[in-house]
Amino acid sequence: MADLFHRQAKNYAESRPSYPEELFEFIASKTPNHDLVWDAGTGSGQAAKSLAKLYKNVVGTDTSQEQLDYAPKLPNVRYQCTPSNIPMSELESSVARSGTVDLVTIAAALHWFDLPTFYQQVKQVLKKPHGVIAAWCYSVANDNIPLVNEKFGAAFRQFYADSQPYWDLARKVMDDKYRGIDFPFEPVGDGANHTGPFEFTTERVIDLEGFLTFIRSWSAYQTAKEKGVELLRDDVVESFKRAWSEDGGDRKVVKSTIYLRIGKVGNLE
Repeated sequence: MADLFHRQAKNYAESRPSYPEELFEFIASKTPNHDLVWDAGTGSGQAAKSLAKLYKNVVGTDTSQEQLDYAPKLPNVRYQCTPSNIPMSELESSVARSGTVDLVTIAAALHWFDLPTFYQQVKQVLKKPHGVIAAWCYSVANDNIPLVNEKFGAAFRQFYADSQPYWDLARKVMDDKYRGIDFPFEPVGDGANHTGPFEFTTERVIDLEGFLTFIRSWSAYQTAKEKGVELLRDDVVESFKRAWSEDGGDRKVVKSTIYLRIGKVGNLE
């Protein structure tokens, strides 16, 4: 999927939802120290920007330099373009040394990773036993349809169902709210006896064109285009327009639910 992220870099930067500050405050409350974060799959830096407010230093890595070019430039954030399976030696030299990272974050990207390899890297760089890994996603399926109004919600549900043939299997993991994803880490404590998913809500105010740009950033949209299928046909866009404007106004509040898996590394080898 690397080519997709290169081609869609601008759409990603413009349309992907930001994440609520409550999410980052919750995560930060689970790390004893706040010195260094590795934000893996940082994309255009949506999470790195918020992490930089709570941690002294953030290293954001991604396989797409085009994505990184859209990331915010901040004094305590360093971006690094890396291969999809970065060798451990390169991880140590260009990202972080063993046992020096307080937190590893993965925002809406864990389902793309080679998990056995990545988890080995996470266990290598995190401080033991209290280093934390936090991975989250948002879903546009089932109860997390970003409803604008009832009519638009119905139209979008149908559209999402029609797009299913073009989604990668990894998308199913997101639609399952990361409940079934392999996550071999210990609960972070404070009364929690599991690693999630914990739920948070994010919202943004956008117009219809912003919402359509979000759809165009989907991997399914690009896959369909490559097969000669335009998911946003004129009749589909027209139905969206009618539903969007049904209750008046151009800009709408669109809510999404964030699903967080979080755990500590413990003394895992």
